[in-house]
Amino acid sequence: MRSSIFKTTILVSAFSVSAFAEDCSKLARMTLDHATIDLAELIVAGQYTPPAGGSGNRDVFKDLPSFCRVKATLKPSSDSDIDIEVWLPASNWNGNFQGVSGGGPNGALEGALDTGGLAEALRNGFATGTTDTGHRGATLAYAVDHPEQLIDYGHRAVHEMTVQAKAITRAFFGRAPKYSYWNQCASGGRYGLSEAQRYPSDYDGIVVSAPASYWTHLQTWSLYVHKATHDNPVSDIPTSKYPLLHKAAIEACDALDGLKDGLISDPRKCKFDPGVLLCHSDENAACLTAPQVEAARKIYSPLFNPRTKAEIFPGLLPGSEMGWAGLAGGEEDPRYVRETFRYLAFKDSNWTEKTRPVDFDKDLAALDKSVGPIVNANNPDLKAFFARGGKLIEWTGWSDPLIAPEDALHFYESVAKKMGGVSKIDSSFKLYMAPGVLHCRGGDGPDTFDMQKALEKWVETGDAPGPIVGAHRSGGKIDRTRPICPYPQAAVYKGEGSVDDAANFACRLP
Repeated sequence: MRSSIFKTTILVSAFSVSAFAEDCSKLARMTLDHATIDLAELIVAGQYTPPAGGSGNRDVFKDLPSFCRVKATLKPSSDSDIDIEVWLPASNWNGNFQGVSGGGPNGALEGALDTGGLAEALRNGFATGTTDTGHRGATLAYAVDHPEQLIDYGHRAVHEMTVQAKAITRAFFGRAPKYSYWNQCASGGRYGLSEAQRYPSDYDGIVVSAPASYWTHLQTWSLYVHKATHDNPVSDIPTSKYPLLHKAAIEACDALDGLKDGLISDPRKCKFDPGVLLCHSDENAACLTAPQVEAARKIYSPLFNPRTKAEIFPGLLPGSEMGWAGLAGGEEDPRYVRETFRYLAFKDSNWTEKTRPVDFDKDLAALDKSVGPIVNANNPDLKAFFARGGKLIEWTGWSDPLIAPEDALHFYESVAKKMGGVSKIDSSFKLYMAPGVLHCRGGDGPDTFDMQKALEKWVETGDAPGPIVGAHRSGGKIDRTRPICPYPQAAVYKGEGSVDDAANFACRLP
């Protein structure tokens, strides 16, 4: 083995398959704190079979290079049972580590971890690790009787995976990763922020997109959005009318930035009222009934505490309409809402909003008190992370229909306030708001860009990121590029040339 443990210095590029397999298998004899290595095996290039029910993009597993696959079980508490996988490239290791995770309630999928994130990191040359966050299945049901496992899910499992995965990497390669990175969306974004807040030494650079960081408030607001279209059957907005709403919102606000290009640069400036679509006679496909108009207005509006009038969570913004089905559609409450209130708030597996309506004042306060300190990742104090040179990039789509994008702005502003102003955090924290982009990807805007490379350059050379060029594709072909600007700057058209070419825009303060 190429490590201080196994006393071998042969380079990976010189290894035969059999020699690499032998060195990989030796990792099974490693001794780790409160951890057991369950498997250490060579996966020959192109021979990895992903777990059933894993990553939605199966193409990511095609033609993977050879790697050492390590599975381990971690037990940081007497009731912990955390599965992790670590993948170590057989050649062309870039010297760094990248942690990845699943989303939502997380959990193993059909007895195996979702390894899509590992595949992407491995392909990019990283040693990489992931975890089921300490439970089986995409549910929070276990939390009722297993408080330690809730802590694992909340934050500890990702931290423990990171520590042990880097120890395994060091044993295998004979040196620790030079830099460690995290780059994930939604619940994975929550874990990234949690790492910066709770375990500031784990990662040197973190990218989070559309992070579900204020979990308790996010799930409460998600219920509010669902109720807007379900408390009264006549309030339901059929998905067939989403394009109607979307078109009207774009027409109302597209030109506010001086350019009519099908994108709303800053939807906060958009005063679109869905009442313009009100039916003047019988309902038809080209209008909204009065109850539907009122439901849309609620979705665009923040949720406020009924007693204190304080904002609980911001509303969705004009431009997000094509994704409303995730929260406002369907017959049942959104799954993460059900999981949160059934097992964290009320500990009742039969709970529904109809049988036990949620009190947006008292029930949320109780949820914040009981599990907020475990699952939320909205602490603005990043002093320790920044002090050791940690770099954080957060981005979200202005048209996100699942996590109101202004929540990202609120977190950025809270960090700036806590740390003494924007000038105090600019060398450590950058926020990007992508116009027209939905949740993590998709939409009318430029949703394909490489924040990871920008982060690596920032961490490794000190070169802070500026505009990031994003691309939009139709039919698999790029049809538009546009700079994504560091907040509070926005992309402004220079006045000539194609509006589909990023070169014809500059990032400027509004």
